Amino acid sequence: MGLLTGKTALVTGAARGIGKAIALKFAEEGANIAFTDLVIDENGEATKAEIEAKGVKCMAYASNAADFAQTAEVVGQVHKDFGTIDILVNNAGITKDGLMMRMTEAQWDAVINVNLKSAFNFIHACTPIMMRQRSGSIINMASVVGVHGNAGQSNYAASKAGMIALAKSVAQEMGSRGIRANAIAPGFIETAMTAALPDDVRADWAKKIPLRRGGQPEDIANVATFLASDLASYVTGQVLQVDGGMNM
Repeated sequence: MGLLTGKTALVTGAARGIGKAIALKFAEEGANIAFTDLVIDENGEATKAEIEAKGVKCMAYASNAADFAQTAEVVGQVHKDFGTIDILVNNAGITKDGLMMRMTEAQWDAVINVNLKSAFNFIHACTPIMMRQRSGSIINMASVVGVHGNAGQSNYAASKAGMIALAKSVAQEMGSRGIRANAIAPGFIETAMTAALPDDVRADWAKKIPLRRGGQPEDIANVATFLASDLASYVTGQVLQVDGGMNM
């Protein structure tokens, strides 16, 4: 029996990267997986096959997480297909970096809509289901820059700070219904995005981290598994920084 056996997890933006790592880890622990991405291309199909190889049910859904109506429709379909939604991981996110004075309205709106409004959309659609079940775990993927800010990422930092406040507010509203809400704030994680950075930039990051290395997507997945499971049954409204000690 895994930590999540018999549960259904809905993970947004999970065709690749951290979202994929979370979905795979949940599957290893026995959860059935529903995941979304903007389009389900060959990456999404490959991820679906990897998850199914863990011996659980998996379905992939093409969805624009920033679209309120689309999200309600997809959540309704997931509930119909699986019969329950026990875990929601709001992982969908993008970056459009730039200094504040040069940032366009379009850059600001795109990041806020995909990163923050999407979480509102999915929480809004999933909480009625969880309330009827009188149980549920909601996990918002934030970032250390949502805690500390970062020059050149005002839109991204604002969206991730919003994810933290959203989790805390939902935790207060939904606790009496058995629903927990928490946030994970990753630091420098080794993904395709960070791999594209110059070596000197990556080395400079490592010097700032007490553990002297970047994290792996699996490091985030392990913490998400804890928060999703009954091991964290008395943990809600919290922000767990998974950053190798970079920000203490």
